[in-house]
Amino acid sequence: MAKYLITGSYTAEAWAAQIADPKNRIEVVRPAFEKMGGSIESAYLSFGAGDLVIIAEMPDNISAAALSMAVSAGGGVANLQTTPLISVEDAVAAMKKAAEITYAPPGS
Repeated sequence: MAKYLITGSYTAEAWAAQIADPKNRIEVVRPAFEKMGGSIESAYLSFGAGDLVIIAEMPDNISAAALSMAVSAGGGVANLQTTPLISVEDAVAAMKKAAEITYAPPGS
């Protein structure tokens, strides 16, 4: 299964709702991942540009995109980004394939 890095920021309204009624939001959203055939590998709150960091496994890009669309449409998370991840081994394989390609940049 493919892995994805999902990051985002809670809106002020979402933070207010969570402060008023604290819950483990990962357990609340886990069924949405499972409905798309995926799972949450790990999840964190962060201090910085975003509030959420999730490493998820999803069966394909369409499922990951659908989940991202549904979360975005909910309005509680802003700046949602879903980034496909590849293993170091796959990256090395890609580097080897890249060495086989001849590419001329514009203007060369």
